[in-house]
Amino acid sequence: MRKWLLALLIIIPALELWTIVTVGSWLGGGTTLLLLLLVGFGGFYIAKAEGRKAWMEVQRLMQQGQPPGHAILDGLCILAGGLLLMIPGFISDIVGLTLLIPFTRPLYRRVMLQFIERKMRGGGGSSNGRGGGTTFTIGRW
Repeated sequence: MRKWLLALLIIIPALELWTIVTVGSWLGGGTTLLLLLLVGFGGFYIAKAEGRKAWMEVQRLMQQGQPPGHAILDGLCILAGGLLLMIPGFISDIVGLTLLIPFTRPLYRRVMLQFIERKMRGGGGSSNGRGGGTTFTIGRW
């Protein structure tokens, strides 16, 4: 796991820098900087609006006595998207924007649900900590 993390910490910034330099050579330095700032501020506005919607949905579901699973995962997607937009670079901006757009968010939510379900099944499921016993189905949130 540490080797993957180290590789990502080296590869991702290198790719981001390469894309900034490449776009800068096509559009010019000033235009590239302006584009990065425009996407960052625009993404901040979208993240704020979508975050407010997700928070209201969580509150509404909780008041109705329903589990707010999808709304919480939407909130996590919005948070991750907002954080990615703070990182200078076009690749992180593209991924961040897709996390903020409501019609692409279910793709990420499905991956998150599969990850959580796999972790819960692999980590057990019984209250005694020895594994076995309970079967979790999170996809029906």
